[in-house]
Amino acid sequence: MVSKKIASKKRLKEYLIITIASLIYGAGTAFLVDPNDLAPGGMTGLAIVLNRLLNIGTGTWFLLLNIPILIIAIRKFGIRFTISTIYATAMISVFTDLCTMFFGQFVIHDIILAVTIGSAMTGLAIGMIFKCHATSGGTDVIIKLLRMRYPHIKTGVLYILTDMVVLVIAAFVFHDLAAAMYSFLAVMVVSFVVDFVLYGRDGAKLLYIISDRPDIITARLLTELDIGATHVFAQGAYSGEKKKVIMCAIKKRLYPQAEDIVREEDPNAFMIVSSASEIFGEGYKSYFDERM
Repeated sequence: MVSKKIASKKRLKEYLIITIASLIYGAGTAFLVDPNDLAPGGMTGLAIVLNRLLNIGTGTWFLLLNIPILIIAIRKFGIRFTISTIYATAMISVFTDLCTMFFGQFVIHDIILAVTIGSAMTGLAIGMIFKCHATSGGTDVIIKLLRMRYPHIKTGVLYILTDMVVLVIAAFVFHDLAAAMYSFLAVMVVSFVVDFVLYGRDGAKLLYIISDRPDIITARLLTELDIGATHVFAQGAYSGEKKKVIMCAIKKRLYPQAEDIVREEDPNAFMIVSSASEIFGEGYKSYFDERM
């Protein structure tokens, strides 16, 4: 019973975050992205293009475009996976149109602010929604389906391809190549902010530490920096001596502290430091996000 209450509170908190994120997404679209003829890829970009062609609200188009995709998602992944995505999609649609209808006086006609602030708001919202185990529908669901069919193609490549299709359509509809190029910049900003929200501003470093005091160094890394570490058993090629090699992935901001720990415990330690471009697992990227 207690666990069910905790689960319910957690789910309620997630839906509250999704609601706030949807408001941010809708406000960014209504006040900045849409008025400046940006079509930053995905269903939002396509909805803005269709708004210009058929004069139906961008939020309404966003919902209409997502309906068939969500039906497919329910059939493929089940209602439990899709229900939060349906909620996020509906809220984004509602907030986008409400902001447009009732707060039109706050519209900002400035392409630079639209590319930066408007796209950052969109990226922030998408990242918040992803953290709640949902998506904003549209392209995210399409990418997941394509990844199932073509697993050898990376997620990032599929996102770029789908966004580029929307950008090309926008260039023809707006008769403005500059607008399409600004839209491309907006896609880059959204991508950067989503990664920032999901994974933080830090990349990571991979450390190999060879020391005569591996247990003490490991203990300090675990307790003082709260990071994981692995002991790899190795043997020196020249000396034949067997040693424990400490291997750990660490966020960049923590690296100076790790270096200090090694220096304090064993000034003669041999340490190899390299950049890790991608790390999957607890504290870093999830396998689910990559395969979406």
